[in-house]
Amino acid sequence: MAGIGPGNPKYVLPAAAEVIKNADVLVGGSRALADFAGNGQKTMAIRGDIPAVMSFIRENLESSDVVVMVSGDPGYYSLLDALRREFPEDVLEVIPGISSVQYAFSKLALPWHDALLLSFHGRVPDDVSLRYEKGKLLGLLTDAKYSSKTIPEVLIKRGWPKDARLAICSRLSYEDEEIVRTTLGEAADEKEQTHCILVVEG
Repeated sequence: MAGIGPGNPKYVLPAAAEVIKNADVLVGGSRALADFAGNGQKTMAIRGDIPAVMSFIRENLESSDVVVMVSGDPGYYSLLDALRREFPEDVLEVIPGISSVQYAFSKLALPWHDALLLSFHGRVPDDVSLRYEKGKLLGLLTDAKYSSKTIPEVLIKRGWPKDARLAICSRLSYEDEEIVRTTLGEAADEKEQTHCILVVEG
């Protein structure tokens, strides 16, 4: 399993690039396959049917090594949990990648060792994690429902001040990357971004 970073191929670690290039079988998102798959490589795109992906991997493992490409880092809200449920640990090799959260904090020149990293992607963090505390620092994954407009409302309801600083980080590492610095209260006036990273400073 190889992490391919936030999106732009130049942020892929050399170790990951090497195993991807030499793989007989590649599994990954459509964009990743378009960027990395070469002639002669057998591929399968990851869409909604995860059981089908697992069956494809199992069938091909009988004769080949299979490289599963995932965006960001494999250990952070990725397919690693599913692979660990399906396959013995001794057949899994994980090559880390640069997560979009890590990249976002770097673009903000902001240390993230004290940050609480949470995901709104297909889930909602518990109230204790979201509760406001002075000096609290959040790094948040978003989705189509919980976006740069809806998450600030959630946080304000949990005691965050409207003037808390917010960075909306979208299309990270691509040519059209955009980072908007605003506040929780003013986020409603900005263009809505989904599947992005939010960094909130209390």
